[in-house]
Amino acid sequence: MNQQSLSALIWSVADLLRGDFKPHEYGRVILPFTVLRRLDCVLAPSKEAVLAEYREKKAADIAYAPFVLRKAGQSFYNVSSLDMPRLLGDQDNLRANLHSYIQGFSGDVRDIFSRFDFAVTVERLHKASLLYLVTEKFTRLDLHPDAISNYQMGLVFEELLRKFAEMSNETAGEHFTPREVIHLMVELLFTEDGDVLTMPGIVRTLYDPTAGTGGMLSVADEHLHDINPHARLTMFGQELNDESYAICKADMLIKGQDVTNIVPGNTLSDDGHPGRRFDYMLSNPPFGVEWKKVEKEVRAEHQQKGMAGRFGPGLPRVSDGSLLFLLHLLSKMRPREEGGSRIGIVLNGSPLFTGSAGSGESEIRRYLLENDLVEAIVGLPTDMFFNTGISTYVWMISNKKAEDRRGWVQLIDASGLYQKMRKSLGSKRKELAPAHIKEIAHVFGGFMELDQAIVLDRDGKEVERVLLYEDIAAPQAPPGGRIKVAPFSKILANHEFGTRTITIERPLLDEDGQPVLVAKGKNKGRIQADSKRRDTENVALEEDIDAYFRREVLPHAPDAWIDTGKRDPQDGQVGIVGYEIPFNRHFYVYEPPRPLAEIDADLAAVMGEIQRMIGEMSA
Repeated sequence: MNQQSLSALIWSVADLLRGDFKPHEYGRVILPFTVLRRLDCVLAPSKEAVLAEYREKKAADIAYAPFVLRKAGQSFYNVSSLDMPRLLGDQDNLRANLHSYIQGFSGDVRDIFSRFDFAVTVERLHKASLLYLVTEKFTRLDLHPDAISNYQMGLVFEELLRKFAEMSNETAGEHFTPREVIHLMVELLFTEDGDVLTMPGIVRTLYDPTAGTGGMLSVADEHLHDINPHARLTMFGQELNDESYAICKADMLIKGQDVTNIVPGNTLSDDGHPGRRFDYMLSNPPFGVEWKKVEKEVRAEHQQKGMAGRFGPGLPRVSDGSLLFLLHLLSKMRPREEGGSRIGIVLNGSPLFTGSAGSGESEIRRYLLENDLVEAIVGLPTDMFFNTGISTYVWMISNKKAEDRRGWVQLIDASGLYQKMRKSLGSKRKELAPAHIKEIAHVFGGFMELDQAIVLDRDGKEVERVLLYEDIAAPQAPPGGRIKVAPFSKILANHEFGTRTITIERPLLDEDGQPVLVAKGKNKGRIQADSKRRDTENVALEEDIDAYFRREVLPHAPDAWIDTGKRDPQDGQVGIVGYEIPFNRHFYVYEPPRPLAEIDADLAAVMGEIQRMIGEMSA
């Protein structure tokens, strides 16, 4: 039986639950029971040996855990004399025996069922007279590793999670990232390392600080398995939500991963993997969520540890903590001389441009760009996520850029690459097809600048998009339509995103229009500045400030001067350095208005049609 058939068979348990459980609650029964049956099957061959070892060590008053673990041959064990087939043999005591069986597992497994609130689910099933039927249905399934491998079981669990997310789409987006978005991020994450990842026996680490249900970790594992079945990806994660944490931990357990690498808690206030560094990192932090709850801890680390801590470069405004997760990931990068790291993180538009020069957001962007860490930013279509329709962007961060990428940032506008879904899931109405992912990864991997041809019909509606590679002919416009050529990929130098904000002062004038002089203090005798006439100018980093001032300011304000006292705290030069990434501005294509004659002709045609219709009605 393939994984699709097996997952469909498991999900058919929902037929028993209908009426007593709401559709979005089916997963609370199906997921923990799937985990339970898998673990039951995995431990079955060593069951008697484990029990014998347990009884012997217990009688000798010796700590039994390390001994039974060795006998089990797994990273977990169960010392209960029960298993699922035996549970069915005592229908009257099933509820109590099931609880006893769960308590026989090692601590990590008990933790999973505790965070699933499995005891509450069992009680509901018992009261609905469904506990025996559900337990029996799962006991019939052969989930032994000889029948279904860890890799296949992982795929089955992923399919169950997808169904669970669809059933509860009103809240799914909070903890569930669309699979095709993850596929794109994973493709971009591994693209530059294709040669290394195909080496036999290669071992790499992957970390997700906002692990959710473990989707990013799982898809990365599957992708690497497809590239190289003999590669080993050791996965690490942290998750705040209890149910999501339980699902993620169960998924890792099913895949044969060390579940101690998945930890609960708030990543920002309590780093679950202090001091660790990773080869690859992925994250989809919450969009636009304030970090007021952890403000005290974050500010304390920023002020006390500075650049030795995670948040040294700066702190964003409290209303949006997504950049804090990015800073956290930067602190987990391996040094370049130890192989370096690559990060894929999906963010909304705010981190691109929010915050003026000198603000926390600008200082974070400054740190990223001046340290040449931004490899690429990919703009995704709107309506891609379950709980929001806003624009989103995938940032690729690396401290091991290829030689030709150093000093440059690649921007890719993939907002027009999508297919509409047959059925919306919450706010999600669009999805990336495999062909779209392949196109984006190809352009990213080739580090190329590229245009796209947008074919419009006579009403201005988009018909198709064609990427204009050198060997691809531009498409023909449909009758009455036209072709619009726009950038798809642009490559810009790091410094092009930076400006120096200078303060322009104008004199305070008296009633006669003459400048007022400062009467006292260290500036006595100098012209007094008028705060109401004060202005600022943003000067490109590579441009000379004085030349800019003479060209752009003095012709319009001959009495103006630059306030040389306002200097950048880092380099000491006049003006405050700021960085922003105006993504949409770089892809804007000016379209001149239609000729008046053409508009007049259209109006005349419409008026003629109206008069004809009125004439027909009169007749």
